[in-house]
Amino acid sequence: MTLSMYAASVPLFNQMLASLGSVLAKAEAHASAKKIEAPALLQARLFPDMLSLSRQVEVACDFAKGISARLAGLPVPVYEDKPQTFAECQALIAKTLAFVATVQASQMDGAETREIVIQAGTPRERKFVGQQYLVHYGLPQFLFHVTTAYAILRHNGVELGKKDYMGSY
Repeated sequence: MTLSMYAASVPLFNQMLASLGSVLAKAEAHASAKKIEAPALLQARLFPDMLSLSRQVEVACDFAKGISARLAGLPVPVYEDKPQTFAECQALIAKTLAFVATVQASQMDGAETREIVIQAGTPRERKFVGQQYLVHYGLPQFLFHVTTAYAILRHNGVELGKKDYMGSY
């Protein structure tokens, strides 16, 4: 039995974005209970040259919607969101999940051989075949940013465990 491109991506985006939302809710409760100003957590980084928590959320959402759209042959939605609060992070996650929910499995049929062209933060194009794009580029990028958001919060004392990271599956 083969694993479809849809089955390898959309359910994972749903699971991990939902868990990211739950982790952020715990972070907000932690900040309130410990009298930590929310911006201190939202701008926290693991190291000065890394992205902040709010940017990790933004980039994870960008990858989830971008991968879904490209594999389905749809235009990638452009969100101008630059979340600065926990509520804005949650709204971006909800908006991303709503878009991902519109992608149908049939739209990804044949995506494993579809040419995917991206410009990853540079003017230089990068070309992939769909399966290569998903497995070797898109999913690792998405998971990196979700994991880093989790790690920033753990590093800052939010009581989280592996179950929080994994969410419901």
